[in-house]
Amino acid sequence: MLEKPKILVVDDVRANLVAMRKLLNRLNCDAIEAASGNEALALCIDHDFAVILLDVDMPGMDGYEVARFLKDEPSTRHIPIIFVTATYEDQEHQLRGYEAGAVDYIHKPVDDIILLSKAGIFLDLYNNRQIAMRELARSEAMRLASMESEKRFRLALTDAPIPIMLHADDGEVVLLNHMWTELTGYARRDIATIKDWLVRAFGEQTLEEREREIERQFAEDDWNPLDEQKLRAANGNHLFWDFRSGSLATLPDGRRLAITMAVDVTERKRVEEEMRLASLVFQSSSEGMTITDADATIISVNPAFTSLTGYSPDEVIGKKPNILKSGRHDIAFYQAMWRDLNSTGHWGGEIWNQRKNGEVYAERLLINTIYNDDGVAHRRVALFSDITQKKKDEELIWQQAHFDPLTGLPNRRMFHDRLQQEINKADRTGLPFALIFLDLDRFKEVNDTFGHNMGDELLKQVSQRLSCCVRNYDTVARLGGDEFTLILSNLEELNGVERVARAILHNLSEPFLLGDEVFQSSASIGITLYPKDADTLEALIKSADQAMYVAKQQGRNRYHYFTPSLQENAQVRMRLINDLRGALADNQFRLYYQPIIELATGGIRKAEALIRWQHPTRGLIDPYEFIRVAEETGMIVEIGDWVCREAARQVGYWRSALSIEFQISINKSPMQFNDAEDAQTEWLDQVRALGLPTQSLGVEITEGLLMDAGTDVIDKLLELRNAGIQVSLDDFGTGYCSLAYLKKFHIDYLKIDQSFVRNLAPDSDDMALCEAITVMAHKLGLKVIAEGVETEDQRKLLIDIGCDYGQGYLFSKPIPSEEFELLLTSGLNHRQRGARE
Repeated sequence: MLEKPKILVVDDVRANLVAMRKLLNRLNCDAIEAASGNEALALCIDHDFAVILLDVDMPGMDGYEVARFLKDEPSTRHIPIIFVTATYEDQEHQLRGYEAGAVDYIHKPVDDIILLSKAGIFLDLYNNRQIAMRELARSEAMRLASMESEKRFRLALTDAPIPIMLHADDGEVVLLNHMWTELTGYARRDIATIKDWLVRAFGEQTLEEREREIERQFAEDDWNPLDEQKLRAANGNHLFWDFRSGSLATLPDGRRLAITMAVDVTERKRVEEEMRLASLVFQSSSEGMTITDADATIISVNPAFTSLTGYSPDEVIGKKPNILKSGRHDIAFYQAMWRDLNSTGHWGGEIWNQRKNGEVYAERLLINTIYNDDGVAHRRVALFSDITQKKKDEELIWQQAHFDPLTGLPNRRMFHDRLQQEINKADRTGLPFALIFLDLDRFKEVNDTFGHNMGDELLKQVSQRLSCCVRNYDTVARLGGDEFTLILSNLEELNGVERVARAILHNLSEPFLLGDEVFQSSASIGITLYPKDADTLEALIKSADQAMYVAKQQGRNRYHYFTPSLQENAQVRMRLINDLRGALADNQFRLYYQPIIELATGGIRKAEALIRWQHPTRGLIDPYEFIRVAEETGMIVEIGDWVCREAARQVGYWRSALSIEFQISINKSPMQFNDAEDAQTEWLDQVRALGLPTQSLGVEITEGLLMDAGTDVIDKLLELRNAGIQVSLDDFGTGYCSLAYLKKFHIDYLKIDQSFVRNLAPDSDDMALCEAITVMAHKLGLKVIAEGVETEDQRKLLIDIGCDYGQGYLFSKPIPSEEFELLLTSGLNHRQRGARE
């Protein structure tokens, strides 16, 4: 019968020794107590222990010193050591313990289940080793006793199931059995001497020390335990063997014979190392770990668990994991979790838990089940990490991707998503909804006058006012710039849309306080209904935009509903834009010329260049149809530059071919003056390159350009004046131009708008206005041109008030350059052309 295995318990506190002895009595072992490190070392000399439970913090010699002494001593280094401590639980002290030779840690207060489980493992390993060695000795003794000859003895050793070597005191290896060769890869031809074996298996560094151990084998008659050793096999792998050796007999030649037997404990060492590493990972991991029994009772947690949750091991061991429950998940969530655990053995996902301090946090949780051999759940291991910051980062990214950072309203992407959801909901419920498209009026003035910071402040205040005009389940979004949209859901009566539109106009008409400034604003609103006006997301947006555009055209600060005619007009406009883009490249534009007559003599002194579009399928298109589109799309800049160059070329030709003093005036759009490109300078360089006097060309501008003139516009007007280009102010009298502008910008001609000339009659208001404009212009040194002259009576009245020039169908309608050239050569005097032709 095997001797009971012994467990050495080392602790300087008597109560702890008594408690652990009582606990270990549950196991089939003898618990031997030591109250100090020195007492423990003394006991190890006389006893072979299955495992040592060693306290760390002891007076005199602490646990680390005891462990090092035991591992340095060959006769005790094979004994596994488990540190039991309540003080040193951090990773640094645990690593120090493993370096001193410990295989595991148990923390105080000691958990009964953990202590008995870990101690039981080492008792089993010890008993198995003792059984193997006893059986080995008994078997070999019986074999040796029954052998009648050396031959049978050698055969028995050769076929023995454990590694055996016979060697003489002169160093010769007499026998090396099959098991020795099989496990190490070394045959007797490789290790003819014991020295060969020692060098190959252990290296030359320890050769002298090991040779002395061999000598002691022959000097002692008893068995000599050489302890557990690490050796290198022929293939380079490392093995762990537990050696026993002793003197066997004297050979006929007088040499002494020794036998060395070994038990391969490599697998046991591997298991111990895995346990040590597992314990190290458990203690050192930055992720929280929890181990529960099959009933979900916590039996162990690692330091990261405490760091992440705030609970110490004492506070959670013996309790259920629901101590961390946050209340954010319903019972169905946990039921689904347990269904997966019971059916598959694992569960993974995100969960919200609560720390000890009450803080709720998000964690990524993975639970795996460890089963007994019979397939019954034995342990569950949970691994978790704090992903709260990750969730916040993801939420921030989502927020930035779907909401406007300035106003906090849904952005274009979120608006499209909400609009599609609203379409789907309307299809299900049958209730219509409205889409409102809103654009602020005169928003550019805020940025230009008060700066972009105040513009941003206005947008924020507008968003707040818009949100107050709708229900909490309606959507207000900012698409960008000063464009907003509103989705009015579940409309049981369509009159509510109009009430919202009026409320928006009213709220936005109230003054806005921007810093120390007060600003009045308004908005243009377009309204479309689903499914009445459109049945797709894109069509809805387009319809609302068209309606808003009409509201802006009709004078702003109003709303307009979408109508089918708006769609038709939009399609015509889009086709016009597409055709306009290729018109210049395809040379489809023409310049027509209308003479400007010197009223006193009837002679042609000037002409206005007017653009016409010769469309390949529609024929001649009037400029009133495409000029506004060209300005809105920005194409007017490129078209205007072409007009400038073509007019310069034409006037140069006529002045040279007809030898006349003549001027062509061209209309320049405000966009050309505001364009960043320096096309005007290039045009003036072209005029000089053609050798033309700058008086041969004039530029016509509108009153609106002077009123909105910024620095760039002023610089370009001054550049024209300095170059000698004359400037005419077109449609004078229809705007609000100050007389100061006429002096500031050095205007050369005033063109009286045709609305004053059309009804010109003696003693009429229009007559008084035309005469007043003429007198004023002459006092300022300006010439006057009357537009829209269509009758002889109008011409005579204009001459009577001293008007300088006339232009209109009485003299000629706009005509191509070829016809105009005939007009110049034949002379017009005051004959009437145009309407009567």
